[in-house]
Amino acid sequence: AAIGQATKHGVIIKSGEALEKMGKVDTIAFDKTGTLTKAQPELVEVVTFGNQNREDMLRMAACLEEHFPHSIANAVVRQAEKEKLSHKEMHSKVNYIVAHGISSFVNGEKVCIGSSHFIFDDEHVKIPEGEEEKFHSLPEQYSHLFLAVAGKLAAVLCIQDPLKEEASWVVSMLKKQGVKRIVMMTGDSERTAKAVAREVGVDWYCSEVLPEDKAVFVEREKKEERQVIMIGDGINDSPALSAAHAGIAIAQGAEIAREIADIILLENDLRKLIYLKKISNQLIKRMKENYQYIVTFNLGLIILGTAGILTPATLALLHNSSTLAIGLKSMTNLLKEEEIPLKYSQ
Repeated sequence: AAIGQATKHGVIIKSGEALEKMGKVDTIAFDKTGTLTKAQPELVEVVTFGNQNREDMLRMAACLEEHFPHSIANAVVRQAEKEKLSHKEMHSKVNYIVAHGISSFVNGEKVCIGSSHFIFDDEHVKIPEGEEEKFHSLPEQYSHLFLAVAGKLAAVLCIQDPLKEEASWVVSMLKKQGVKRIVMMTGDSERTAKAVAREVGVDWYCSEVLPEDKAVFVEREKKEERQVIMIGDGINDSPALSAAHAGIAIAQGAEIAREIADIILLENDLRKLIYLKKISNQLIKRMKENYQYIVTFNLGLIILGTAGILTPATLALLHNSSTLAIGLKSMTNLLKEEEIPLKYSQ
């Protein structure tokens, strides 16, 4: 009954066990990009270093990013096209490292673009002397894409990926529904992750995480005997979706995430999580009520039969009638239409 009602409201649940896990969950982990955000990033600012020209840096970034089907890469290419900056092939020996970045060679110099971890930890890029303060004053509300040329930081591309309007409301409502701990995981820097986490209202956040880090976090929570639900939409979320007690995927996300997930939200609307949590809570409640009723009723029949007050035929009739009544009750909708969340408040 719960699975059937959920399907009518745009939530595909692959097993009853997953629905029970959602009812008992105490920790929910969100991927940020595409889950809490709209996955419609825009390049809003290019901060250059080392006397580099802004247009040249944007042109180079677009040249490197144009071959990779990622929303942030697309944002860089779109901005270059908008500014009518030609970015024909300038590079060679392109090396793409999943969830890290891209490295190549332009005019004989090594060029890298990607995350802070990739640029500074893996490639050991240096900030031009005298520009450390400029680097540390980068706007924290944006995601940052770092571009390096010949081992030195050349530009930081500031990407804005707006949060979904309902994101903070959904987080607060999940807490009211009994979720004790809500976590956000992102590949963004510490400063950006902290700013977004504060805006959304999560209890904890993990920054600069790799796909395997998400799965490690889930496994660690499970070892501490927490019921963990992972919510994501991308290929890099798949290990964590598989490791969690139940994984929830967004239908508009990667196909592999939908295949692995136990629950799929058919609409890119986080309000469905509130509905899912409510129906899961109601399912657990109904199961407990049914169990208590069956034990109490049958215990009463046993006592009445043992005392000789009721005949065996009467006992059998009452037992089967109670079983039928419980079955019919269990087939009814768990939530009334007015209990389904359709609106959120700012």
